[in-house]
Amino acid sequence: MTRNRPAVFAPEPRPTGAAPVAWEETPCPLCGAEASAPVLEAPDPLPPQVSALVFAVVRCAHCNLTYTNPRPNAAGISRFYPTDYRPHRRPAKMRQSRAPRAFWARVLGRPCPERRGVLPWPGPGRLLDFGCGGGSFLSTMADQGWEVTGLDAAVGAVQHIRDEHGLTALAGTLPHPDLRPGSFDVVTMWHSLEHVHRPLTILRAAYELLVPGGKLVVATPNIASLPYRLFGRSWFGLDLPRHLLHFTPATLTEVLQTAGFRTDPVRMIRHGDWLRSSAKLARRRGEGGPLARALTWKPAAKAVAWLCYVARASDCMMCVAERPR
Repeated sequence: MTRNRPAVFAPEPRPTGAAPVAWEETPCPLCGAEASAPVLEAPDPLPPQVSALVFAVVRCAHCNLTYTNPRPNAAGISRFYPTDYRPHRRPAKMRQSRAPRAFWARVLGRPCPERRGVLPWPGPGRLLDFGCGGGSFLSTMADQGWEVTGLDAAVGAVQHIRDEHGLTALAGTLPHPDLRPGSFDVVTMWHSLEHVHRPLTILRAAYELLVPGGKLVVATPNIASLPYRLFGRSWFGLDLPRHLLHFTPATLTEVLQTAGFRTDPVRMIRHGDWLRSSAKLARRRGEGGPLARALTWKPAAKAVAWLCYVARASDCMMCVAERPR
């Protein structure tokens, strides 16, 4: 079977002497199938848009995983992360707020859980945050008594965590030679799994790092969401080409189970700010019409985010998985 390849890539401007980015076509990162169908094409949403590159997103004909293909290879993907990439910035001090009561959390939807430090573990333990970025979550958990370790491919972010927070952080990815099997109670992946080239390798390494009964917490964008259907190539959750994988609740569950985990049902997460970001990007591109204009208004975005949560169609989702005892 052959794959459909819709996108043609124009060469990107690069500094004098810089090596060109190497591109690779990949079989499905979940099942390995070669057959796929085109889903969409979109440019990089981050300004300045000095490149003529257009990126293709395809869907596997066998397991339905949606993924970016062709894609920059592992050595070249860093070229698409600007120095001020938001997740790598130094965190501002966040206002502390109480976790919502269970009833209202069910009715209104849970806000970003990583900002509240709520984990499925009975008390402080040993935590690895994969894709730790600027270190705000690590700092929050350390303040709550957790023994924390961060891991990120961005060397500058890792050095900041060490220097400014005095916390343990490692540069690189999984598997990592400095991390021993069975050394963590919880591994978190807050919007990092969608960035990786080899998700099963990453997840199987996380499985080995957990104690029996240990928990893995994964949050990713949800390409089966209503906001994606509304905004398409301007949906905030695409973030091409940095997002290499575009999960649905079904494919997120499948990749976790394929790696050996036992999974809880996928939960939706409210993200009104994501809706506003999608609407703003659509308007910059001359898309979206009156709906995009309305959703740049914060109260409207919050209301629609709540409706998406009630319909189980939020553009952000979370799954808790367990290494079986």
